[in-house]
Amino acid sequence: QIVVKPTWCDYTAKAGDIVLELDPGMAFGTGTHPTTTMCISLIERYLAKDDLFLDIGTGSGILMIAAAKLGAGKICGIDHDETAVHIAVENLRRNSVDTQQFFVNCANLAEGIEETYDMVVANILSRVILDLLNEIDSVLKPGGIFICSGITDKNETQVVTAMQKIGFEILEIVSQDEWVAIAGCLMA
Repeated sequence: QIVVKPTWCDYTAKAGDIVLELDPGMAFGTGTHPTTTMCISLIERYLAKDDLFLDIGTGSGILMIAAAKLGAGKICGIDHDETAVHIAVENLRRNSVDTQQFFVNCANLAEGIEETYDMVVANILSRVILDLLNEIDSVLKPGGIFICSGITDKNETQVVTAMQKIGFEILEIVSQDEWVAIAGCLMA
């Protein structure tokens, strides 16, 4: 359903297409990397209308834009790179996401987040995901969905085991090339 269109290309949308117009600039997230496409696919499957959505390591903002176009309520993005934060804001505006609906902040992992979200997504490195799991319950509602990728297949078991150890039910694991994405539900 989701089509990622670079700003410099023309595309005629077909019925049912949700078009994300993106200029990644210096930020990660063009929409072509397997980790990004798997995250978008899992967001499509598990995001409910009006869910509160948090993207940790937002990069270009592509996952925030996808969530907004799929009906998320409030969307928030965090990135430790100030350039990425500015690019994400521009991409959200370019895609007509209401500025009252989103917030993007320059911070590390879930630093400074005081709310809890229905869905948290992190498309970052495995070792950073493992660090994030130490504080995930402070930003994810019980029963909420955590989607993570940026995980190589050799690190899949380590991440799955860490998630299960803190109370996640693994809903789905998808892989493409040597990359893995995991969707889990934080059990109450």
